[in-house]
Amino acid sequence: MQLREAEFPRLIIAALRGGSGKTIVSIGIIAALRGRGNSVAPFKKGPDYIDAGWLALTAGRPCYNLDTFLLSADLIRNSFCTHASPGDMALIEGNRGLFDGIDLDGTTSTAELAKLLKAPVVMCVDCTKTTRTMGAVIAGCVHFDPEVVIRGVILNHVAGARHESILRRSIEHYSGVPVIGAIPKLGRPVFPERHMGLVPTAEHGWAADSIQAIGRIAAQHIDLDALTGIACEAPRISGVCQPSDLKGSTGQQATVQTTCSRIGILKDAAFQFYYPENIEALQAAGAEIVFISALREDSPPDIDALYIGGGFPETHAQELSANTGFSRRIRELVEAGLPVYAECGGLMYLGEELVLEGRSYAMAGVLPLTFGLFKRPQGHGYTVVTTERANPYYPIGTEIRGHEFHYSRVLRWSGTEDDFVFRMQRGVGIHGDRDGLLHKNVLATYTHIHALGNPGWASALVRNAVTFRSQRHRA
Repeated sequence: MQLREAEFPRLIIAALRGGSGKTIVSIGIIAALRGRGNSVAPFKKGPDYIDAGWLALTAGRPCYNLDTFLLSADLIRNSFCTHASPGDMALIEGNRGLFDGIDLDGTTSTAELAKLLKAPVVMCVDCTKTTRTMGAVIAGCVHFDPEVVIRGVILNHVAGARHESILRRSIEHYSGVPVIGAIPKLGRPVFPERHMGLVPTAEHGWAADSIQAIGRIAAQHIDLDALTGIACEAPRISGVCQPSDLKGSTGQQATVQTTCSRIGILKDAAFQFYYPENIEALQAAGAEIVFISALREDSPPDIDALYIGGGFPETHAQELSANTGFSRRIRELVEAGLPVYAECGGLMYLGEELVLEGRSYAMAGVLPLTFGLFKRPQGHGYTVVTTERANPYYPIGTEIRGHEFHYSRVLRWSGTEDDFVFRMQRGVGIHGDRDGLLHKNVLATYTHIHALGNPGWASALVRNAVTFRSQRHRA
């Protein structure tokens, strides 16, 4: 069934660059709207886990990622229509600058997403040490691409009433775009940060307090009526949404397994980077999901496969290293043929050691790798890999689009080139132009995937889980 002429109140919070405060402003808006009884459907443009986690926590529902590099236009529109509804206000947080992308045409930019969804844009601008120039900047954005409809501006880091007045008059006079909010400089940070941005919600015990605080600030300094008016004036979406294709899964035509399998997912303060679509895809393919903590549990429960996402194993290295019973059981299961799919932080955990500031911490010891952590990113951005070796998850020749963001790299490796499954077409990977280490039924990679853009991944993991379960029962 298609939704035709459907009204989806929606807007995009965009910025001139990364670090302008759009995530905190987005969190504040969602919190303030929920405080008024509104239902908000959160979305995040671009490959991101941490910001999406905060948006989800604030909205009280999952935050879905919409990315024009990872997903096709139809998948993006269908995902949006599936996870929003005419009764919600959909808030989409952009990434980096409004027109920033990986090519001259900005095909992966927030602006392109705005055009794809016909979503009005509200700019969040850092006004530190600027006044009239901001009028020229906003006017330039308005005329840069007339198909991108900029409907409002929220000033951030305003120094005082005089500063706000000059900014407001300049922007409205030269660009014709109304200023609908002005947030003052805050005396202290409301949210803690780390090298990847905000600290993940799972590590922040005062998350609820921070959300309430920024919600009060947003309610006081942003015209929420004007904001909701902009969202409600978004044009209707006509004949492009097929939510039945995506309901509860990824839109891929996965065959549901008749034999139930239990797939464990490491999910705690060390491992928390998962797209909700990935987990939903596994469920849609027939898996029962079992969340496991490598920090708190002595041994993994009875499972038929394991999915280890990214996170910050480096901030919990001592705890992971000390939990020898858990890592020993992982090694035993791997040698027995347990299917394991690991991304980034999961790859690091499956190695032998993690070296931090000259001190070595033993990891699970599944793969012959030693990792070190560095102050600058060692891999950052979109990836494209080609499958060149037989493996349990992807046919040879499969091209996979994903992303990587890691401050770690391999210090020592005792394997061979034949151990790698992927060749990098774009990105850094593990070694040279290779990524995706294969050991028995383990595939570990720096590349994060989005299940919507990689049909077949979930059903492959479930299929391998069913096979492992059957073999154990026959043994």
